[in-house]
Amino acid sequence: MAGILVWFWNERFWLPHNVTWADLKNTDEATFPQAEDLYLAFPLAFCIFMIRLVFERFIARPCALGLKIQANGPQKAQPNAILEKVFTAITKHPDEKRLEGLSKQLDWDVRTIQRWFRQRRNQEKPSTLSKFCESMWRFTFYLYIFTYGVRFLKKTSWLWDTRDCWYNYPYQTLTTELHYYYIVELSFYWSLMFSQFTDIKRKDFLIMFLHHLATISLITFSYVNNMVRVGTLVMCLHDASDVLLEAAKMANYVKCQRLCDLLFVMFGLVFISTRLAVFPVWILNTTVFESWDIVGPYPSWWVFNLLLLLLQVLHCFWSYLIVKIACKAISKGKVGKWNPLHVSNDDRSDIESSSNEEDAPSPTKKTHNTATNGTNGANGTNGYLTGTTCPDEH
Repeated sequence: MAGILVWFWNERFWLPHNVTWADLKNTDEATFPQAEDLYLAFPLAFCIFMIRLVFERFIARPCALGLKIQANGPQKAQPNAILEKVFTAITKHPDEKRLEGLSKQLDWDVRTIQRWFRQRRNQEKPSTLSKFCESMWRFTFYLYIFTYGVRFLKKTSWLWDTRDCWYNYPYQTLTTELHYYYIVELSFYWSLMFSQFTDIKRKDFLIMFLHHLATISLITFSYVNNMVRVGTLVMCLHDASDVLLEAAKMANYVKCQRLCDLLFVMFGLVFISTRLAVFPVWILNTTVFESWDIVGPYPSWWVFNLLLLLLQVLHCFWSYLIVKIACKAISKGKVGKWNPLHVSNDDRSDIESSSNEEDAPSPTKKTHNTATNGTNGANGTNGYLTGTTCPDEH
């Protein structure tokens, strides 16, 4: 184990030439990031999770009820042992052949069996109240951490001149505010990693899990080799659009259509401008070119920049999805009635609309319902509106 640790913490990988871990030990005059500082994120992540439970119970829930959001969930399917056995043991989405077999066995028509499976699937999905509470918690945290990041960064020199991220690197001291910013961000994503198993279950569970893992890895990586200055810029930049997304989702849950549309458009504009313009021109420019001129490349430098470049590729993909659903909604002539979050309900595994599904074509009958088809035919984006995640998105 000692040999593995020595290999993992090889100074020639993590640090620039002629720099050792001993040079970055804390002294009475200076404090530097230490790997053991990251252990603090685990108890803090638990505290954040407990704060979330209290917040959702005593703040978000009363707000939701005050906004007339119903606490009851979807309509329950009538008890049926045979259908329940098929649902739990075989399939939640029976094909045409199985539907016809069940129809003969139960002497029910196919459409009634379809409706039963639809209602049974809906029973396992959260109520609008639960989704509102989750979004309100995330909105509150993102608003707080983004505001804190902006207030902190406007006092720093590297916000105005990114070359200051590399002058005297890696001997840049760690301030209390910077340490707090990093540890709170890391703790929040650890709490999301764990709470994902108890949160609203969505189809993109695995992708979101990998997203949180990648975010934690980037934050940890940049902290260990003291790239915290540029790390704060990356975190604040990515937090900017999260606030608007969660606000748009809350507006959708309370059926404020115009507000929802406005917030989603604002989210799209902020997301695309920060990820496709500011990130490459501001962040990648300093991590690739300015750091090369001032510090020079070394092994972990290549890894860090490779991760950021891969992140930029994902930014392009998510931006494409945002533009795609917007163009699809406009092309269908539903600008006035378009709900961008409702368009992507299927991809985020929100509660299926019974009325919409009941009007959908059954395996045995052909019906024509262009409204239903037009509403549910688009994909979402950013890992919140589709099955694709954003390292939010960090």
